[in-house]
Amino acid sequence: MPRLQTAEQVKRFQERCKSSLDEFPLVVSLCHGTACCAIGAKELAEAFEEALGGDKSVKFIKSGCHGFCEVGPLVVVRPLDVVYQRVKSDDVPEIVERSLKKGEVIDRLLYHPGDNGNVFAKEDEIPFYAKQSKVVLALNSHIDPYSIDDYLAYGGYGALSRALLEMTPDAVLKEISDAKLRGRGGGGFDAGRKWKNCREAPGERRHIICNADEGDPGAFMDESILEGNPHSVIEGMVIGAWAIGGDDGFIYIRNEYPRALKAFSNALKQAHEYGFLGENILGSGLDFDIKISRGGGAFVCGESSALFRSLEGMVGEPRAKYIHSVERGYHEEPTNLNNVETWANVPHIISRGAKWFRGIGTEDSPGTKVFSLVGKVENTGLIEVPMGITLREIVFDIGGGIKGGKAFKAVQTGGPSGGCLPASSLDLPVDFDVLTQAGSMMGSGGMIVMDEDTCVVDVAKYFTDFLLEESCGKCLPCREGLMHMSRILHRITEGKGKPEDMDRLARFGDAIAVSALCGLGVSAPNPVLSSIRYFEDEYLAHINEHRCPGRVCRALISYHVDPARCTGCGACEKVCPVEAIQPVPDEKRKDGLLREIDVAVCEKCSACKEVCPEDAIVVESPAVTTEHCRKNVTEMR
Repeated sequence: MPRLQTAEQVKRFQERCKSSLDEFPLVVSLCHGTACCAIGAKELAEAFEEALGGDKSVKFIKSGCHGFCEVGPLVVVRPLDVVYQRVKSDDVPEIVERSLKKGEVIDRLLYHPGDNGNVFAKEDEIPFYAKQSKVVLALNSHIDPYSIDDYLAYGGYGALSRALLEMTPDAVLKEISDAKLRGRGGGGFDAGRKWKNCREAPGERRHIICNADEGDPGAFMDESILEGNPHSVIEGMVIGAWAIGGDDGFIYIRNEYPRALKAFSNALKQAHEYGFLGENILGSGLDFDIKISRGGGAFVCGESSALFRSLEGMVGEPRAKYIHSVERGYHEEPTNLNNVETWANVPHIISRGAKWFRGIGTEDSPGTKVFSLVGKVENTGLIEVPMGITLREIVFDIGGGIKGGKAFKAVQTGGPSGGCLPASSLDLPVDFDVLTQAGSMMGSGGMIVMDEDTCVVDVAKYFTDFLLEESCGKCLPCREGLMHMSRILHRITEGKGKPEDMDRLARFGDAIAVSALCGLGVSAPNPVLSSIRYFEDEYLAHINEHRCPGRVCRALISYHVDPARCTGCGACEKVCPVEAIQPVPDEKRKDGLLREIDVAVCEKCSACKEVCPEDAIVVESPAVTTEHCRKNVTEMR
């Protein structure tokens, strides 16, 4: 493949790629993202390849994540535009025979939520997708991430061609500024302003960096973008280099993302071959390349200055906030750092214009945002929604509500440094400023939904322990403050809390927020402070009543058998690892035995509750004694 040199050559090649794609009357797109591969997509791909047997009329695509992880593996058949869910290898022959050869729709493979009789065939009809507005993820189910020709067929690298050959760096910078693009990595800083400051900073070299060190528990937004459409990130970075005057580029990617790493490495190689990276890109005079640096799994390296130190081969530790990376970043030289999703938005802004971008979302937070929606929600997965959508729409319309019909308790936004927002916040619009005012944050896009069985004190403890473990320990407020907060939270969940602990947590949290060295430390108290703000009564229940409303904290709960529900099947007794469940004679049971749990021996592992077919294992808080359980049995008799 000769390197492309002009806008006309790029356009002609795009048309040729599109024509090649249009030659296929049928397309089968299999979600081959990490989640679907974990539940059988790899075997499914092999079954399709064998069944199609090189059929030239069908284009088979192993695409990136389609988003609806809850019902994967997913298969889309075009031009029927039918979405098949929970597909297994045994279903492949029927899909080939009926859908591909006869154009029939297989009803049993369609999405059918609940028992209400509703069945949805097309993607835009499925409630999970209906309120989404896909921009960054728009091509994920349409292209092979390992094929640059597929990306070109959908207009890929057209924005780069326009920026380099039809626009000056000033014009590109103005377009990004006019679009009001805000960084999607967590801080929400104005990208246009950051680019401008980096370009104007004194120095001989400028570095363009993509932050793909996504370490939030439950988050997989950047991973899915890199797996599904790596060329969009490359194109955005090269456009950024043109506008800023960048000399070289890096992507700092988690070592825990081998599939994303493989896809991006392949994309870099193809971009070089086609002339979109390297020397004199498209004949514009721009020399720019991107190197890959693999992170070692340190959460703190998601912070910009710690990331730069890691790139330089040193321990990833942050530095003082007053040192701006656009002036002194990588090797103390001007550096522009944006995350994966931010860079992936850039080609769309250059292609469609700032006005189009501002037409999505809100005035101060335009565009869309990609979230990973996980937790106690019916429909988990990857979503892309317009800024300004409410939390209620995300949780109940897209997410389908709470699993098992239970009550909503809270949603954690912004990852481990975000906040827990209660039901009273469900109608808040999701944008950077509103979430911050509510005591949480946008973060990189993690969203964890909690139900009535969740203990927010336990959640605050979990995230505080996570942040303490991941803290670099360089500054005293984060190192010592989080340790003391963790100790207090552990004490509360163990039933040893004191009334003054609430005030202590608040004081520690406020002190860390104003004095920590880096952004991660500043936001670390958010889970605790927000949960105290909205769920003070739950903390007081732990401290004053030694009761866990969510029935989670082991020291404050006990397990016992409800004699009214127990059938005497013995399933619980068989799985108990400590033999805490003993048979009690009772002529009304099928085997003549009732089960009883010795709470003094029980380790509260929940194994018995998970296997009980009658839901007869009851969790109580405050904890009860064995004598109390026996009294219940006697009364039932």
